[in-house]
Amino acid sequence: MTRKNLYTNDMHIYFSGIGGTGIGPLALIAHQAGFSVSGSDKQQSGYIDYLRQHGVTDITIGQTAQQITDAHAAKPIDWFVYSSALPRENPNHPELQFVEQNGIRHSRRDDFLNHLLREKGLKMLAIAGTHGKTTTTAMAIWLFKELKIPASYSVGAKLSFGEMGQYTEGSEYFIYECDEYDRNFLSFHPDLSIISGIDWDHADIYPTREEYYQAFRKFINEHSTEVFMWQEDAKRLGLSGDKPGKSLVTDIGLDDPSLKLLKLPGAVNRMNACLVMWTVSALTGKPMEELADHLNRFPGVTRRFEALMPGLYTDYAHTPKKIEGALQLAHEVAGDNVVVVYEGLHNTRQHFIKDDLAHLFDSVKKLYVVPSYLAREDPSLVMLSPADLIALTSTADKAEPAGLDDRLKSAIQTHLAAGDLVLCLTAGGGGSLDEWLRKEFAA
Repeated sequence: MTRKNLYTNDMHIYFSGIGGTGIGPLALIAHQAGFSVSGSDKQQSGYIDYLRQHGVTDITIGQTAQQITDAHAAKPIDWFVYSSALPRENPNHPELQFVEQNGIRHSRRDDFLNHLLREKGLKMLAIAGTHGKTTTTAMAIWLFKELKIPASYSVGAKLSFGEMGQYTEGSEYFIYECDEYDRNFLSFHPDLSIISGIDWDHADIYPTREEYYQAFRKFINEHSTEVFMWQEDAKRLGLSGDKPGKSLVTDIGLDDPSLKLLKLPGAVNRMNACLVMWTVSALTGKPMEELADHLNRFPGVTRRFEALMPGLYTDYAHTPKKIEGALQLAHEVAGDNVVVVYEGLHNTRQHFIKDDLAHLFDSVKKLYVVPSYLAREDPSLVMLSPADLIALTSTADKAEPAGLDDRLKSAIQTHLAAGDLVLCLTAGGGGSLDEWLRKEFAA
């Protein structure tokens, strides 16, 4: 069979789960790079609307065998790209079965991205870590734009200063939010890597903390050429200084003078920005003071302490460390007047973090818990209701179960009128607390 030129419009790439924060930006990049792009998702969402507004219009809601059959009949699919979650959720997924039965090239998104990097001669600047990846990636993109350095990139959030995904002709670097889920980050060999912070997550992939740490050691020692990370994280992994053929900058501590140059709200944001400053300074030779001046104007990203209206914030924080960081920022802004609406991401994760929930919300004035956003669930685990989750906390006296309804809307309005900051810890896409908030409150 004659291989098609991968950079002409006759190469048809079909993205399954195109509304996801990993697949969506890649589909946009492929569209910009000249591919014919289509895709599917199981539900409508704001991300789907975003893609359609940016030229990726051939999207099917629903993922049945008939729908992909029709898509293939309309224009033969040359490459089927999917997220690692797809076969985990359903090994007999009808789309996957269809491409296997019809001999259509298929792979995870990592393989397609690696192909794109090779064909375009792009170097990867990867941002990895348990928490802070999206914001840190966005900060790196912002700084490249401020310095007028052409860059291609992919980030898992909407930006006010650019697209979620961007292919820039003539760029040298591809800035990438490099996720550790299903060991995806071990598919890449970045020239530069930033490790934004390490804890422990994805117990379905890494049953023990040591397995999780070992994956990061491998990413740093075997896959990355130059690495910038916090001293605390380096010690946690047992790393110290350069290795043959590697540059490991592991001595950045909380007493680093660069931190004092940063005026961004939130301790975690300042730490993320500091890592970006170190990396870009090493890359460009620019002084820290100049880089800090640019980063102090960083406008933030969607769903990371994003203000939907005065006093009402939505944040994607879903692990204990991320939640602690979001709460620190909220208290920095509003003192003791912080109210939280909590939507857990995955019932499976709620079981995993049960012990951490005990005192996680001790500092808040009021806690509302809505049903968890479900995806990639372990069917053997008991479904934890909002009341069950509240019972795991020490704040039951100031917490109550809630739903995405008029009662919760009225409660939020009452808190806002009283001058409280309402922090909504939201998960998921379609049907999530975040989507509900945007419908009910966003101007």
